[in-house]
Amino acid sequence: MTKVLLALHVVAAIVAIGPVTVAASMFPPAARRADGESGVGQVALLHRICRVYAATGIAVPLFGLATALALGVLADTWVVFSIALTAAAAGVLGLMILPGQAELLARLRGAGPVLVRADTAQLAMLTGVFNLLWVVVTVLMIVRPGSTTGV
Repeated sequence: MTKVLLALHVVAAIVAIGPVTVAASMFPPAARRADGESGVGQVALLHRICRVYAATGIAVPLFGLATALALGVLADTWVVFSIALTAAAAGVLGLMILPGQAELLARLRGAGPVLVRADTAQLAMLTGVFNLLWVVVTVLMIVRPGSTTGV
């Protein structure tokens, strides 16, 4: 059962987190380039991808917690640190990136001042932080300092 949980955890991470990291990274430059209805449509699609996959991404920590419980490593330092980093990544995405995307999209649709490069720079930086947090979590999951689980 542990291997099934681990497989589900890894598949959920690939299927849910991968698209968010790519779409969120594509959003700021697409917003800068948006010109006319088709450009705004592309930006809206990227925002929708981020929202949908962020919602499905909850499966990643759920399967991760189930796997850690099954392996008996929930209290291990690398797992606790991974949980904290995952929570931080979720916070950056849910509290900063998605609202920032929604605001820029509304402005592109004419509900605010015209965008300038500085408007997308902070969103690009936050996306980089989000992506970096997931890289660190991924490395911790592979290296597992002190782990003797054998999986």
